[in-house]
This record gives sequence, structure tokens and C-alpha cells, in this order.
Amino acid sequence: MSAQKKTPQRGPLRITVPSRADGFLRQFTAVIGGPLGRHSDPGRVNPGFFTVERVLILMTIVGSLLMLLSKNPCRVNGWGGNNPYVYACYSDWVPLFGARGFAENPWVPFSADAQFEYPVLMSAVASVVAWLVPESVANRALIYFDMNLILVAILWLVTVICTLRMSGRRPWDAAMVAIAPGIILAGSVNWDMWAVALLALGMLSFARKHTVLAGILIGLGAAMKIYPFFVLGALLVIAVRTGKLKPFWVTGGSAALTWIVVNLPYALAYPDSFKHFFTFSSERGAGFSSFWHVWNLLAADSEVLKPFTADQMSRWGIILFFLCCLGVAVLGLLAKRTPRVGSLAFLIVASFVMVNKVYSPQFIVWLIPLFALALPRWREFAVWMLVEVAHFYGLWFYLDSLDAEEIHKVFPQNGYVFLVFAHMLMLAYLMYLVVRSVLDPRRDPIRAVGQDDPLAGPFAGAADKFTLRGLMQRDPKPEADQAADAAPLNTKADA
Repeated sequence: MSAQKKTPQRGPLRITVPSRADGFLRQFTAVIGGPLGRHSDPGRVNPGFFTVERVLILMTIVGSLLMLLSKNPCRVNGWGGNNPYVYACYSDWVPLFGARGFAENPWVPFSADAQFEYPVLMSAVASVVAWLVPESVANRALIYFDMNLILVAILWLVTVICTLRMSGRRPWDAAMVAIAPGIILAGSVNWDMWAVALLALGMLSFARKHTVLAGILIGLGAAMKIYPFFVLGALLVIAVRTGKLKPFWVTGGSAALTWIVVNLPYALAYPDSFKHFFTFSSERGAGFSSFWHVWNLLAADSEVLKPFTADQMSRWGIILFFLCCLGVAVLGLLAKRTPRVGSLAFLIVASFVMVNKVYSPQFIVWLIPLFALALPRWREFAVWMLVEVAHFYGLWFYLDSLDAEEIHKVFPQNGYVFLVFAHMLMLAYLMYLVVRSVLDPRRDPIRAVGQDDPLAGPFAGAADKFTLRGLMQRDPKPEADQAADAAPLNTKADA
């Protein structure tokens, strides 16, 4: 027998160190002796117990404790009266536990006359947790809240680990998710973290080429909240560009089939209850913090502006979202290089949040993990979180002022309008930065460290088959020019 040639095993990749690669963080390292030295070998040298993953787990646990602390005023003083607004500790869990009948019947959403305004799988989560609350305890609503908060903390941890494992050579980008003030404040407002974690698991599965599993997880996430379906739009754009349609059809088909399997039994058993979510979504007015709500507020005090009805907002929201998705598709097919999945996913979900008639405070938890995958830059992230924290408290103070009888307790409407515009303009600015990084890959922090797209999965390394740029430009650019387009602007990025 001839000796077989052994293939050398690839060693662990060197990882990017934020204190060295991110200029914003580098300036804060002076108190600890400056950034990590150039002769260090992060990712290849055994760090001992404190691996990146374990450090991020500890950071997420600290974040979960801060989330509990932010809601503690209501846990101590109760959720009655104006307490949720005065202390900014509002959560849907407690009022829904009583108002929707969970205290008497944990399975109340699964009945013929149910009026529960949430998707099927989220209804199931609400019911299972209510069923687990002991009937013998005095304050069952508080136990219901605490049990949901513990589950959210676990889901947060799952999301952080998935983000870390989707970041390639930049695992520290997941720290944005682990310590995000937006999740600390809004993660326990509703059950949205279930959809966030399922989508993160689905995207990780796709990155590892498990397309069927990815579709199942995305479908389960969409049965919680519809937005995980939007990520399929990013996969469709890349599939069209690369000509590899099978991964999209397998993932998208698995997601759609999963959603149908989850929803169909409930729809057949309780058709009226199943329709209630869609009817409620269509007929409800503008949600606080949305552009539409601010417009109607201004229209109420104006002789020129006219308010939008619920039907008009729903119709225009769909039209505008379609146009945004079309714009993302054109962007993806016009870019010099195949855009990354994370970039397109962030743009699509952010577009939905911007134009939808409901912009609930907890929607921020949808965007933070996607931002960490799309444009992990700490300066922009810090400013964004500051704006969102100001908006979060401003919203609750404004709601409190609606019932205030004393003039000095009134939060000015103009202040609320300003904060709503501020947090929407900040999100629009982040979208602009992501678009710029797609059009100019040299500005992409992910590609600046020598990796293409850690989330590409079955699309990884695929050549372009169809681009709008190719239709507009007959003569391809010389190879030297293409290499120049791909070279990062920051040559000091950590290798």
C-alpha cells in the first residue's frame, strides 16, 4: 500500500480584538494599559477559563440582572396605577395575565371565543407559563412575570451565543447583544425574545449549511412574530445573484411548511380566535413611537395636516415596506460584491420597523442582534443606545403625563415628538451606514478583517451569475480594480 499524504490540519483562527481594531474602544483602554499588544495571538493561545464565550455569558447574566433591576420598582410597588409609567417598568405580562383571563384559565387563548391579540406560538408560550404558575401563591401575577423574565434571560443567552458563533473572526461583536441597554430595558416588555432567539438559531443553522433546520427554526420564529420571515428576503436576493436558488427554496419552503403546521390546527379548531390576531392588527390604530402616531398627534393640532385612519396606515405601511424591499433587492443586485446576509437582513427588518404603523418599544430587541451582524461599530452602537434609552424613558413619561392633573408633572408633547423622530432618524442613519458598507465593501468591518460572509452558508464562495451592475456595465472592471474595491480602507485592522 502506498502511504497516503496527510492533509495538514487547519489551526484555530486568530480573532479580532475590539480594543485594537475599533478606534472608539481603543481610546478607553488607557486606564488598563492600552490595547492588546501586537505580539499577542488571540484565538490561538489558550486564554484559560475566561474564553470569549464564557466572558460573554457572564456579561449576559449581568445584563439579565440589570433587566430585573429595571423592573424591580413595579415588582415591589405593583403594576397598578401609574407605576409602570413613572418608573418606566411596564411589561405586558402582568396586565395580560389578569385582563385576558390567564389567572382563571391558563389555556384561554385556545378557545372558541378567545380574544388574544398574539400569534399562535406566542399564545402557547403565554399559556404554558401561566399553567406552571402555582395556584396556591398569593401574588400569581408576580410569579408569572418572574417566570417569563427567567425564560427571556435564557433566550437572551441563546441569542448571544448564536451571534458569537455567527461572527467568524469577530466573536466580540456579540458583546453588543450581551450588554445592550435596549435589551435590558425592553427585553421584558413582551415575549419578542422568543422570536429573536429562534431567528438567531435559524441563521446560525443556515450559516452551517443546515438549510432544512434553518427553515424550521425561522418558521417557528415567524409563528411567534412575523419578522423572522423577512430574513428570507435577504437569502432570496443572494440566491438570485449567485444563481444558487436551491438553498433559498429549501430554507423558505421549510419555514413556510413549519408555519403552516403550527398554525393550521389552531385555525381549523378555532377559526374566529385565529382570525382575531389578523383582524386586530388590521384595525388597530397607530402605535406609540411610530411615525404615524406622531403625524396624527401633529394633525390634531393643525388645520393643514390630516390624520391617517387605521386602514390608510395599514395600506401605506404595506406599500412602503414593499418599496423598501424592492430597494434592498436593487441594492443587493447592484453592489460590487455579493452583500452579506446580515447586512440585507438588517435593512429589511429595519425598513419594516420604520414604516409599520406599530413601533413598539420591544422592537429594538429585533434589531440589536442584526446590527451586530451587519455593522459592528461601537461608536454608532453607543450613540444609538443612548438615543433609544432617552426615547424609552420619554415614552413612559409621556404616557404618564396623559393622566397628570398637575401641570408640573406633564411631559411635553413636543419632547415626546422630538424623541420619536430622534430614534427613527438614528435608525435611518444606521441603515444609511449599512447601505454604504454594501456599496463600498472597504467600509465593511467584517470584510476589513479578511473574511467574506460568515453567514453565507451554502452561498459561500459562489460567483455572481446575475447582477444589475453587469447589465449596466458591459466591460468588466480589470482584476486590479476589483482587488482595489475589495481592499479595506483601514489597513490597521487586526489580522
